[in-house]
Amino acid sequence: MKIVIVGLGLIGGSIAKSLKQNTGHQVLGIDRDQDALLDACSCGAIDGKASRDDLKTADLVYLCVYPEGALEFAKESGPMLKEGCVLTDTCGVKGAVCAGMEGLGGNYAFVAGHPMAGKEHSGFSASDPSIFVGASYIIADTGAPDWAVERVEGLARAMGFGRVVHTAPQRHDQLIAFTSQAPHALACGYVMSPRCREHQGFSAGSYRDVSRVADINAALWTRLFLDNREALVEELDELERNLRAIRDAVAQGDEDRLRRLLQKAGEIKRQVG
Repeated sequence: MKIVIVGLGLIGGSIAKSLKQNTGHQVLGIDRDQDALLDACSCGAIDGKASRDDLKTADLVYLCVYPEGALEFAKESGPMLKEGCVLTDTCGVKGAVCAGMEGLGGNYAFVAGHPMAGKEHSGFSASDPSIFVGASYIIADTGAPDWAVERVEGLARAMGFGRVVHTAPQRHDQLIAFTSQAPHALACGYVMSPRCREHQGFSAGSYRDVSRVADINAALWTRLFLDNREALVEELDELERNLRAIRDAVAQGDEDRLRRLLQKAGEIKRQVG
């Protein structure tokens, strides 16, 4: 196939490298950053820069850009895609993207995707195909034809993803608010403590585990938070209630209540992993 990747950042660059390593497909790239394009060509992650003619003949296009960028591309360039082309995204929110894709028309088939992999660093220089090995690839149900979904799923498995999860866009966003967005918000709030600047010599695994994702791409996560605001606010409210319960038990010296809260948390973690 001829595959075009729009956006050669962490995810787009990693997809390009993985496809070149694990498949025989032609991989072309599009990026506003000419240095990223040059680096991708130089290291063999892509076969070259995609032209308008390449878009017209592409078999699959990955949109590895911010949600608004994905919708902008589909609106402006979607009409030139050929019949039978699969357009798929990698955005971390699905409700807003799927709703925006509705009614845009075009001959392509849109498959909403989300590779559950990443790092705290961004850009092509951080791209690494090993982040996909064993990870989950989520496909949100948008009514895409089976053959298009199978094409995206097959490529995900070729890149090393351990499983493909199918879900509704709204369900995706609810769970992502818990598994991804709330931890990023928690990490950011955590490192804002004035004690953070004094942690050297007093920190070990707990500090590293909680603070790691606070090294954040602020522009990207601002958009992801706001595009999923209802689900995220609900999850942050739940987190705040649970922290308040622990805080109050500590403040009141209520040893029994504090022990019960910590035991409950430990039991849940042991049960679900």
